[in-house]
Amino acid sequence: MSGSRVAVVTGASDGIGAAAARRLHRDGWQVVVVGRSADKTAAVADELEVQGHPEDHRAVERHTVDFARLDDVRALAATLRARHPRIDVLANNAGASFPRRSATGDGNETTFQVDHLAGYLLTRLLEEPLRAARARVVTTSSFMHRLGPLPRTVTADPPRPYSGMLAYSRAKTMNALFTRELARRWAPDVTATCYTPGAVATSFGARSGGLSGLAWKLGLSRSFRTPAQGADTLVWLATAEDGWRNGGFHADRAPSRAMPWATDDRRARSLWDLSADLVDLPRG
Repeated sequence: MSGSRVAVVTGASDGIGAAAARRLHRDGWQVVVVGRSADKTAAVADELEVQGHPEDHRAVERHTVDFARLDDVRALAATLRARHPRIDVLANNAGASFPRRSATGDGNETTFQVDHLAGYLLTRLLEEPLRAARARVVTTSSFMHRLGPLPRTVTADPPRPYSGMLAYSRAKTMNALFTRELARRWAPDVTATCYTPGAVATSFGARSGGLSGLAWKLGLSRSFRTPAQGADTLVWLATAEDGWRNGGFHADRAPSRAMPWATDDRRARSLWDLSADLVDLPRG
């Protein structure tokens, strides 16, 4: 499988990311498993090795990365560039929700950094192998972006008073805006899409505050989608020949309508410039 396509999946130690990694690996992709938990990331990678193709006896590549540390992201990008001159798919799936306000060691509000800024940085640092492969960048957004708009000039400031649910909603809006601006800037070499997986029964939801955490406490998560169902549109966007919209928001294997504040070009440019400044990269 030395010539197989390469997919880097972040947030792959559990939930949607792990389910997407399994699907892609089963279909013959060389999957790079990226997760925050060393034990869970290793377990997923080891599982894929056991289920590997007979002609492929290599270990499944795995990396433990904490997106709350931007230096971890920079180190991951450097390793991936050295190992993979071409990356066919980057699935920016890592994310988290925090019920109480906190800041990372980089000085950013944690939800903003983990759910948007780290993925932005990783994508920018992988520009060369992504362009070389005419890659697809698939980012996990959410229907939760509907809960509240961003200002026209985007800032990294969390909502005041702080609400974990609104901070998460803003980050998911940023995922859609980043997708839109990435598609505009890197076309035609790179395709960028984002999607909502719907309400999915994962450990992410159990740890979250707000409506998601309440749903778990009340037992409503029994009606949620499985991680495999949540990952279905991610895998479709990564592999389907057509049917998706470059720069667009998707749900259930089809283009879907996002809120106006998630499709505004002015906000998308503002977010791109802000993010570049925060990670010390050129805006262009």
